[in-house]
Amino acid sequence: MQYKVIENLVNQSVDSELNKSFDLNEYIFNNPELPHQEFLAYQKYIEMLNKEGIKVEEKFLGIETSFKAIINEDANSDIKIGILAEYDALPEIGHACGHSASGALSFLAALGLYKNKEHLKGNIYLIGTPGEEYDGSKTDMANSGFFDDFSYVIMIHMSDKNQPCSKFIALDAYNFEFFGSPAHAAASPWSGKNAVNGMTLFIHALDMMRQQLRDETRVHGRIMNGGSAANVIPDYASCEYWFRYKKKDYLDEVVKMAQDAAEGCAKATQTTVKITTTLKAHADLKQTPHTDELIELIYEELGVKVDNGPITPLGSSDIGNLSYKCPAFHPVIAISDTPVAAHTKEFAACMLTEKPKWAIEKGAKVISTFIIRSIYEETIIANMKKDFNEL
Repeated sequence: MQYKVIENLVNQSVDSELNKSFDLNEYIFNNPELPHQEFLAYQKYIEMLNKEGIKVEEKFLGIETSFKAIINEDANSDIKIGILAEYDALPEIGHACGHSASGALSFLAALGLYKNKEHLKGNIYLIGTPGEEYDGSKTDMANSGFFDDFSYVIMIHMSDKNQPCSKFIALDAYNFEFFGSPAHAAASPWSGKNAVNGMTLFIHALDMMRQQLRDETRVHGRIMNGGSAANVIPDYASCEYWFRYKKKDYLDEVVKMAQDAAEGCAKATQTTVKITTTLKAHADLKQTPHTDELIELIYEELGVKVDNGPITPLGSSDIGNLSYKCPAFHPVIAISDTPVAAHTKEFAACMLTEKPKWAIEKGAKVISTFIIRSIYEETIIANMKKDFNEL
């Protein structure tokens, strides 16, 4: 059977299963859960997958709200493909990043493929990935080694644009705690060691360091503790700083510079400093130009008009860590006909309108079409591996 015929069959299945994905989006949107607390969303996915007869491994890799659903298994193929689903929300503004819809999109793509699995080859999985908004589980999944032999992973995120790829920048986050010794600020200040002085000097050192950093480096933070009383030499102070750059290798250099600065400022003020990570490090998203061109072609074939403007970084995401283990794709699709920024109440308000239904349908077809072509046209996976190994 020619793969074009299979694409049509899967698209027909996607059309017939649309309402299930719409219901899933609505349920998760109306029950927003914070990162790593997505128990209702997790149970809903398990329930719906079981109802379809899809075998599910719960608490995948020991992660409480993660799962791995088997869409197709093929002992005669070394092709391994992961469709990723996100479903966590943000504090106060809920699904203002659209994970309720993007996860439903992934579910629909997987379901369309499963309904036609007799025509498929390769190993295809739907994988639930909790906590993207904070300390994302994809970092642990990347570190587990599970994805080391995968051909690729793919998902589509909600946006106000249609673009075949995304850019994410690497992120590291640290807490810097300065320790001194207390004293009466008026009676005997000379007997104290001022932790706030150490922290203040460090903050100035970071500001001075910015001049020598490469363009597009980001250093931003906040003071966590600045002493307890004005008449006491503070023996404790702390601040948290996040560091970002478009490539992980240079970001490691920036972090080392900051850590050296903290140690130096502690010595200069006769204090000590303790440096601890506050988030799992996020890598940048490795680019795969050959595949981006194919995804753009599929968008156009399905009637999704691609925005040809510049692709600007979306911040940082744990999918970057996976992209250093296997090719990882993160196109975006519009849930609004007018500009609307993610992580806002306005973006969240779009999730139950008609436009996300269009995005869920089209996005599911993009993923399923891409998967079918990649398992029947050998050059597709070969080209993405070439980009992965060389770029």
